[in-house]
Amino acid sequence: MTDNSNMEGIQDDVKDPYSPPRKKIKTDDEASASKENAVNFSGSLVPTALKYKIHAHEGGCSSILFPFNSQNLISGGKDNTVKIWDTSTGALTSLLQGFQGSVYDLAISSDNSFLAAALTSQKLCVWELNTSKIRQTLTGHSQKVCAVDVGKVLSRYIVSAGSDQMIKVWDLQQDYPVCSRYISSACNAISFSSDETTICSGHANGKVIFSKVNRFWMNHSSEVEAHTQSVTSICPLQNGSLILSSGRDNWHNLIDTRTMQICSKFRTRCSRVASNWSRVCVSSDDNYAVVGSADGSVYVWSMQMGRMVNALKGHTAPVLACSWSGMGMPLASTDSDGTICIWS
Repeated sequence: MTDNSNMEGIQDDVKDPYSPPRKKIKTDDEASASKENAVNFSGSLVPTALKYKIHAHEGGCSSILFPFNSQNLISGGKDNTVKIWDTSTGALTSLLQGFQGSVYDLAISSDNSFLAAALTSQKLCVWELNTSKIRQTLTGHSQKVCAVDVGKVLSRYIVSAGSDQMIKVWDLQQDYPVCSRYISSACNAISFSSDETTICSGHANGKVIFSKVNRFWMNHSSEVEAHTQSVTSICPLQNGSLILSSGRDNWHNLIDTRTMQICSKFRTRCSRVASNWSRVCVSSDDNYAVVGSADGSVYVWSMQMGRMVNALKGHTAPVLACSWSGMGMPLASTDSDGTICIWS
């Protein structure tokens, strides 16, 4: 049930922040790839019940994601393992091993063929999911890798960010970074734009930076003063023109990438972001944002109404990451004890 006693919604007075994105004319290659790797999204209902509680990883779990068009869940833990779960039964279906280092972040290709993991061992590991075997190990960062994303068009490129304050774009056909950029503030979260022409990164100084990128260079183009403390999460909406950023200041901001302005923002008095790498998520229809809290609660926000619509109780440790299936259900969350909660 929704607890209204601790709700505090704050939203800027903005004219229609949910307006449709501008249309983009695709090249023949992009149009072909988009058609082949089409992702279907369903409408989402507010989750109300705890379906399963799974002790997934020893030492904590900091990253989870749903593959596209799937209700299976992938989790990465501090016990140097990546696991795949059947959320309809709560059963473990696959265990990915063969690497060293805790997992900070996960990203998957748009055709679900491979998975990339950002590791504390200064490496990126790439698995072929149909065989559960390591495809590539990418080295180039000098400190732990904190964030990773896979290109949305052809899935040939991935982008990574490390504690070494370097952002790198990798060509998976060549096994090395094709461009690198030093950023003066450490990067905690990163994402490609839908057309792979822009990299959005969230930093310890509270800024969200948008960098134009092609195969051989990366150029700083604009930045948004989004938070007063570290940015912890960057989540693009399906809308195509909005980014949800979260920070250690406990604010969650919608940024319009067309104007580079914060168009709305929210927080709740009882919610506290648990770490510098706490990941939030958005439902596939862009209607809801899900925020995990240091008190073990999972808060569901209506972004159109600008208020919390449910507070889910089930974790006994700080919640570190949330992910919502593109099929509409279920929602998953994970915590610093390594427990995964599946919500329906």
